[in-house]
Amino acid sequence: MKVLGLIPSRMGSKRLPAKALLPISGLPLVVHTYRRANLSKFIDKILICTDSNKIVKAAKKHKCNTIMTSPYHLNGTERIAEAFIKQTKKYDLVIDIQGDEPLISPYHIDEIIKFHKKNKDVDIILPTLKIKLPDNPNLIKVTVNKKNEVLYLSRSKIPYEAKSKSNFFLKHLSIISFKPEALLKFAKAKPTNLEKIEDIELLRALEIGLTIKTISLKGDSFSVDVAEDYKRAKSQMSKDRFFKFYK
Repeated sequence: MKVLGLIPSRMGSKRLPAKALLPISGLPLVVHTYRRANLSKFIDKILICTDSNKIVKAAKKHKCNTIMTSPYHLNGTERIAEAFIKQTKKYDLVIDIQGDEPLISPYHIDEIIKFHKKNKDVDIILPTLKIKLPDNPNLIKVTVNKKNEVLYLSRSKIPYEAKSKSNFFLKHLSIISFKPEALLKFAKAKPTNLEKIEDIELLRALEIGLTIKTISLKGDSFSVDVAEDYKRAKSQMSKDRFFKFYK
């Protein structure tokens, strides 16, 4: 199976302006994401998908492949769908790797790809990590059924602890595996009601009937959304175990 890795990235982030190019240990944030994804054993091609000439220039300086996309996309999933459509080669899986996770694990990427290869009937694979502090609205929480199918995603604390306490909660990890036809169906659909209320793009997938299954992974990863996240990423990068392979 041929696997395409796509990293959506833009300059228009509001909570942390121009975060894609913020320096961490001598490299722009999005370059860390690209080089770590490049450590995956199963991805055949990786592209940074952007509408920014500044990101393209920085990426090329560090020998990262890019593709220009429209500035009018509402979210990263729409952006990678355009990039996928522009490919001349056929791919069996499309991996969405969020450009704002500079500490993403290549092992996690490979686990997700292996899992999707074994679950070919599922449209989307969305990995999760266990967390104990779910109150941060920047963390997308996930609820699943006994078959590990995703029931709902929210910025709120779910499940709500009405009668008993939960030992852990599940957060959305920003590596998502799509079957190509599912990605295209998502991109063709208009934004849905729950998606607009929660500002979570994968709710569109659930609302239009796509199947999403999760795999629970171990370890840690986080997106750089605010200044505190950036500070944390800079602190952790110097002692990160993968950084030495690409710095």
